[in-house]
Amino acid sequence: MKITASSPLDYISKLPEERKEPMMTLRSIILDNLPDGFEETMSYGMIGYVIPHSIYPDGYHCDPKTPLPFMSIASQKNFIAVYHMGLYADKDMLEWFQKEYPTHSKYKLDMGKSCIRFKKVDHIPYTLIGELVSKMNAQQWIKLYERNVKKK
Repeated sequence: MKITASSPLDYISKLPEERKEPMMTLRSIILDNLPDGFEETMSYGMIGYVIPHSIYPDGYHCDPKTPLPFMSIASQKNFIAVYHMGLYADKDMLEWFQKEYPTHSKYKLDMGKSCIRFKKVDHIPYTLIGELVSKMNAQQWIKLYERNVKKK
């Protein structure tokens, strides 16, 4: 589901009705729990949370003109997705999330390397997502990114 939008609110306004409320709630939970140093933006056609160039001038190694991505949320064709790079780059955080997930949801975790897929949008574990968002600050993400992801 490709949505062209100029802002997060514009993105959400273009969603099917049944996706608007879950995406607004997800966005609100993220903004309420996002540590200082991150900025909300539109990134890769999704609502993104990045470390701006004012904090990390090097930007993203794949495209240094792009701020360093941290996480995104998107309404895809068959699910709502949360993309969290900390889960991809930090084994301990991934293990924590996988262990906690069943205590917050009766549904099986559907996950890729950094993508968590929610096919049942009325069962998104918002509290768990809020905890996940708050677990890593901007400086921790920069250090982890430079150690594990960025090509030297």
